[in-house]
Amino acid sequence: MGTAGKALKQVLETYGISQNQLAVTMGIGRSTINHWVNDKREPLADTIPEIVAALAKINKAAARDFLVLFLGRFAEKDYLWEDDKT
Repeated sequence: MGTAGKALKQVLETYGISQNQLAVTMGIGRSTINHWVNDKREPLADTIPEIVAALAKINKAAARDFLVLFLGRFAEKDYLWEDDKT
């Protein structure tokens, strides 16, 4: 997908989660979420787990989809170990 903001925007729209709901769950301002989803700013790397945790509190499927959209195949179950037979 490219950016965390694009992935987050898609997940919020798909699951009907408002920017405000995510912001309240994360304990941050809605304007921060707005900057991310409109690609005005990219969340810091250490914020990604916080986004995932907040999404999981709201909807676990949304959290998983965010990771898959943002990280691609790396977020899929067992991707890194599928060739490991030990």
